[in-house]
Amino acid sequence: MLGALGLNPEDEAVYSALAARAQAGPAELGDALHVPAPEVEAALSNLMACGLVKSTPDGAFAAAPPAIALGAMISERRAELRSAELALVTLAEEHRKAMAGRSISELIEVVTGVEAIRHRFAQVQHAARSQVRSFVTTPFVAVPPGANPVESQMVAQGVRYRVVIDRPALAEPGVVAETIESLRDGVEVRVVESLPIKLMLADAELALVPLTVTPGEEPGAVLLHRAGLLTAMDALFEIVWRHAHPLDVSALDGEGGQRAQDVEADAPTALDRKILALLLAGLTDQAVATQLDLSLRTLQRRLRHLMDLAGVQSRMQLGWYAARHDWG
Repeated sequence: MLGALGLNPEDEAVYSALAARAQAGPAELGDALHVPAPEVEAALSNLMACGLVKSTPDGAFAAAPPAIALGAMISERRAELRSAELALVTLAEEHRKAMAGRSISELIEVVTGVEAIRHRFAQVQHAARSQVRSFVTTPFVAVPPGANPVESQMVAQGVRYRVVIDRPALAEPGVVAETIESLRDGVEVRVVESLPIKLMLADAELALVPLTVTPGEEPGAVLLHRAGLLTAMDALFEIVWRHAHPLDVSALDGEGGQRAQDVEADAPTALDRKILALLLAGLTDQAVATQLDLSLRTLQRRLRHLMDLAGVQSRMQLGWYAARHDWG
């Protein structure tokens, strides 16, 4: 927990043990933690240098009050981070000016290998100050569903996320659940039939474009700095976004545990709304059934009931009725 303040696990363990006691010596702490006395003494020395521990007249040690000692360290770290943020703004502007006269080879960086792509994927998001935009399509090579913790962190910091996902990707296992979580966090998500490329844009400054993966070869991606190609990616995203189908968390976030016993309800259940939302997004019956852990027969029975409830004869009419009566 205290690693963010510069303490290693050994120092933190000794401080936590000492904070639970009025005072203690190295031997007592070593016995409690099952750690050799020399390691405890080294940790105590580090903690004293940080002002977290003080020695007592009888040769023992006592923890400084956490609210005071750790509070001071946290305040100091906040000030350091603020200074770093100000430096970042200055350096980013200097870098932008310098990049204006750079050659094409310096504006385009080729990244190879899964770990390198993951690293750049996170860096591009951290670089955003106002918004991140992305295209999500299959295959998932470097960053599979559920493997992007940076998204929720950046959204919490006020960065706007807009994501376009294509229907084949939405039908992949785990993607609907991840999409629901993203929608809950405040991410805007839209669906299209298909996407030509994967893409991630940080403001109008950076773009990460994964390259086509050839079986047996190492995956790669292109990192574009502010340049004409990035402007084209920006325009492409906005065109696709305007024509994509919006997803609504209230429609997708239903109770997946409901089953066939609810079919005779006189109004759409939460699961019904989830089924309609996925079908309207373009998923096949089989893909919807798989995502919601239903049998194909149960799914089709629920659809038949909804058509009867709406008084329509076709799925197209059902989709129109559902949209008009806010069933989705």
